[in-house]
Amino acid sequence: MNEPLVMIPGLSCTAALYGPQWPALAPGRPVLVADHARDDGLAAITARLLEAAPERFALCGLSMGGYVAFEILRQAPERVTRLALLDTSAKPATPETNAPREQMIALAEKGAFDNVTTLLWQKLVAPERLTDDALRLDVRKMAENIGAEGFIRQQRAIMGRPDSRPGLAAISVPTLVLVGAEDQITPVAEAREIADGIGGNAQLLTIPACGHLSTLEAPQAVTKALLSWLA
Repeated sequence: MNEPLVMIPGLSCTAALYGPQWPALAPGRPVLVADHARDDGLAAITARLLEAAPERFALCGLSMGGYVAFEILRQAPERVTRLALLDTSAKPATPETNAPREQMIALAEKGAFDNVTTLLWQKLVAPERLTDDALRLDVRKMAENIGAEGFIRQQRAIMGRPDSRPGLAAISVPTLVLVGAEDQITPVAEAREIADGIGGNAQLLTIPACGHLSTLEAPQAVTKALLSWLA
């Protein structure tokens, strides 16, 4: 039996975010996808996840999933055997980054969650994928499954995230830092900051012609990278 794997989706995303990777990663391996839409703080999300997770596990998070992964490393670093950080950032929330999140929360509270998902789509993928209706519908379906209330809780959790950069040097497990070359939300520079902060235990991989949703935009490249990371 291979080591267990815990996967944490991004904002308004479900296990379907990792759907293309599932057939390659799951055989012979316990896989847990985090329930990250029921709490409005990273500490509470992490406590719920750690209660359900195996004693030790490989940990993969994309975007918000990376913020939760950093919180896991603060609460229980001894339980993580290896780490994959996809399209995420170690930077803290700031008033400037929280302002548009407050606006999206206000829209969701007014019953305009459809407008929120439309606005998000414009930044989630590489520009050449904006007309990919199949991908857009997959992303919308995940958002609908999370729902407006779950989205608001997730945004509140993201808005309260601390600065994870001071803890990067303490990460001693094999770490994959992967980012889409055209990621507008957590750009390559932020992935490089994470990899540089971790040092020799980190591998930085940039996926060309790919935006923020790397697992869906470049499924084969991401699957290959994760299989190598788990080997």
